[in-house]
Amino acid sequence: MVLEINQLTGGYSKEPVIHDISFNIKSGEIIGLIGLNGAGKSTTIKHILGLLRPHAGEIKVMDKTIEADVEAYRRHMGYIPESPILYEELTLREHINMTAMAYGLTPEEVEERKGPLLRRFRLDDKEDTFPSHFSKGMKQKVMLICAFIVEPELYIIDEPFLGLDPLGIESLIELMISERDKNRSILMSTHILATAERYCDRYIIIDQGRKIADGTLPELRELTGLAGGTLDDVYIKLTGGIRHEQ
Repeated sequence: MVLEINQLTGGYSKEPVIHDISFNIKSGEIIGLIGLNGAGKSTTIKHILGLLRPHAGEIKVMDKTIEADVEAYRRHMGYIPESPILYEELTLREHINMTAMAYGLTPEEVEERKGPLLRRFRLDDKEDTFPSHFSKGMKQKVMLICAFIVEPELYIIDEPFLGLDPLGIESLIELMISERDKNRSILMSTHILATAERYCDRYIIIDQGRKIADGTLPELRELTGLAGGTLDDVYIKLTGGIRHEQ
């Protein structure tokens, strides 16, 4: 397993936000993490990243726990947050090189990998540009390039389509499918369910801090009795109400 979460309970204080959550991600899967605003998706992601300490339960990435070896644990992951986090004093080229140093990539690996990514996101003429000259969508593309250049076993992406134009969304989807075909895995939080339905292999649905469903769309249709239902239909039936966007 790439990611194993066993009976995870946790949150930001003594009062837990998520309760007894368990799920696994295998190699070569794109998993949609779905839930209402405040359901516990971001809290779950922060625990996986090691930014929060669990109250109970265990998380393993490539069979490693963060307690046993924090560097080995995090080296297998690439993270793309909902809002871009960039250093205003560093150019795009310097962001790429800083990421490469953090993950131990060689200069040869950087040169081989960055060209296709820069061209895919139409930033190949912006390597010496500072973030102050980028739109929000361009800043998001910088984050994507820095994550995908690492080629980790597990990508964790929080609301990946926010700020991206239609071409950027399509480029990201193509890249995620390409990475899946190389046996890498993606855990993605999103509220754009119609888009997620096109390419996710499986969905984990969280409601009020608890996992309420885990399965493929056909499995979720069978669970809800909605033969032929869309992911939106299934989601609303499972959560018992109107879907609130995040």
